[in-house]
Amino acid sequence: MSEAQVLKPLKTWSYLAARRRRPSEYEIVSTNLHYNTRDPNAPWELDPNLFMNRWYKQYRDGSPLQHPDWNAFRDPDEVVYRTYNLMQDGQETYVYGLFDQFNAREHDKGLEPTWAGTLARLYTPARYLFHTLQMASAYVGQMAPASTITNCAYFQMADMLRWVSHTAYRTKELSLSFPGKGFGEDERSYWENDPAWQGFRELMEKLLVTWDWGEAFVALNLVAKPAAEESVLRALGNAGRHNGDTLLGLLTDAQMIDAARHRRWAGALVKMALERAENRGVITGWIAKWTPLAEGAIEAYCAALPDVPHAAQGAKEAVRQFQSGLGL
Repeated sequence: MSEAQVLKPLKTWSYLAARRRRPSEYEIVSTNLHYNTRDPNAPWELDPNLFMNRWYKQYRDGSPLQHPDWNAFRDPDEVVYRTYNLMQDGQETYVYGLFDQFNAREHDKGLEPTWAGTLARLYTPARYLFHTLQMASAYVGQMAPASTITNCAYFQMADMLRWVSHTAYRTKELSLSFPGKGFGEDERSYWENDPAWQGFRELMEKLLVTWDWGEAFVALNLVAKPAAEESVLRALGNAGRHNGDTLLGLLTDAQMIDAARHRRWAGALVKMALERAENRGVITGWIAKWTPLAEGAIEAYCAALPDVPHAAQGAKEAVRQFQSGLGL
């Protein structure tokens, strides 16, 4: 064998060698980590007929949303666990700084009792909604066909837990200033019975039993979650500002920073999926399927918001603009 035919040994990160440069931290710790994609007949390297193997073959590998190389997906923000903690530590410092500053100013004592009642009905029950978004994000991450997709969904899941924590913290604070408004006591009843929440409850309960990973991703990140953000965050925050609740407006603004990052990775995944022409009809079909439920949820919730005329129209238009910006 001639010297030219002698193959050089592969080095560390050889699966990333095609880029012809040393991989970044993001690439090293994020890419090609799923071992359950190696054997399509037995994702979990057990009996192919095992329930879990059949589940993944049907709802992940058999999804109508297909791509020849899902591992080529990259998070546009290239977030890794280390940088996520740095970034969100700063976010949490800001949020809890808001809580401390407004508490020192006795902000809640200056709120009108009628607005406090609105918060008890339309804000503090949101921890149930945020928790469903957390669970749905966890499912998308668990079923995703590439580790880079899973990471994005799991960081999103962690953000949803932060939103739950913020809401729970404010629930306790408000209960101290308004002990007769049902804070910390009536949220479940509102979530399960109040007309303002029934659209979102139906939307999320149906989403949580959507097993196909592709449809779960589209329904969550392209429809349900933007609908919640534009109404239960943005529109509610605007209502807060109109009623002297600057703290709520600043808090929802901070949470919308998380939402913007979630939309960036979702948009990047859609862009990648559209490289395969057949996926366009699949994605638009799922959006069309889930949009009526989401818009009904927006209308029911926004109809209850005080001092924000046309909130439902604005929220629905914002969701449509996000979707149209994805190249669909």
